[in-house]
Amino acid sequence: MKLYEYQAKEILHKYNINVPKGEAVTDVEGATKIYNQLGTERCVIKSQVLAGGRGKGGGVRIVNTLEEVKDYTSKIIGSHLITSQTGEKGVLVNKVLVAEAIDIKKELYLAISIDRSASKITIISSTEGGTEIEEVSSKTPHKIFKEQINPLLGIRNFQVRQIAINLGLTGPLLTKASSLLKTLFKIFVENDCSLLEINPLVLTPDDEIVALDIKMEIDDNALFRHKDLLEMKDISDTGNVENVATEAGLSYIGLDGNIGCLVNGAGLAMATMDIIKLYGGEPANFLDVGGDAPVERITTAFEIIFTDPHVAGVLVNIFGGIMKCDIVAEGIIHAIEKVDIKVPLVVRLEGTNVEIARKMLNDSKLNIIFADSMKDASEKIIKAVNENK
Repeated sequence: MKLYEYQAKEILHKYNINVPKGEAVTDVEGATKIYNQLGTERCVIKSQVLAGGRGKGGGVRIVNTLEEVKDYTSKIIGSHLITSQTGEKGVLVNKVLVAEAIDIKKELYLAISIDRSASKITIISSTEGGTEIEEVSSKTPHKIFKEQINPLLGIRNFQVRQIAINLGLTGPLLTKASSLLKTLFKIFVENDCSLLEINPLVLTPDDEIVALDIKMEIDDNALFRHKDLLEMKDISDTGNVENVATEAGLSYIGLDGNIGCLVNGAGLAMATMDIIKLYGGEPANFLDVGGDAPVERITTAFEIIFTDPHVAGVLVNIFGGIMKCDIVAEGIIHAIEKVDIKVPLVVRLEGTNVEIARKMLNDSKLNIIFADSMKDASEKIIKAVNENK
């Protein structure tokens, strides 16, 4: 689960981490109110979207007057922000963060993540903050430092000191940074984070350390322990299809093609998309219904697929292991009756109760194209979509 910047800052503020004062708003009136409350002429307005590269895409603006606040807010809220991470469609901006502008003496980079290959927490630091860390890694890799933390032992004093030194901090700043690092590590562990990135972490002219921009991701498997974070999830983009899918127990990612995919298992879903592309088609989504999907979830999966107006055909590819094929067949029948599918539908089933499932679908007299293999299924759906244009 990804948090918006303003949500991540709220969490860090609770731990007494120094973050810029500000508040997220959804309209010009709200922006005006917060700007007046800040009591400073110069502030920054930042689009709240789950994508990087906002500054380069025009999603961040420093403003100096109330008129500039009103003008920029009215233009950005309700628009689609296009960045290097959003694709050509962009993402809808529903909220902006209106915050005090901070004077910057130096920009640093700091991130805490999980190194699964080493089974350790890794703290990444660099003196080159404010830029994409991938760019720093490719051009000046010697400026990136990694410190691995044993999760059973926690972060040690010598490690904290070394990270602060790697950031180029000495004297009183080293002491401040050491305290900050221990608190950030505590935040990471207590909130079951998979990523906590601060870029930039800035030094101000009066030698304060401020977390200027924050990216925070929570392990979905641990959300049952964090009711407060689940409430934040309800706040963020409730109309987003991917969030709706998550609530239904589905893994869904929208793509740019026109062939909808409904598959059980992430590996099979990836293979299905690959073979569609191999034979000249374009998948419209990644959709994994899980290993044991009830009828209702399969129906919801179809509904989600058809939220994309570009879908011109659907390929159902199921291997019945834990999930029995006859349950899938029942779900398909129910979905077709409820969703009113008007595009070609190709179904490939293998595994437990496959013969029962095929008989159920045959007896339903529904307009279904059956396939015997993944190759056969991909060829048939591509042909059907092309003929249906």
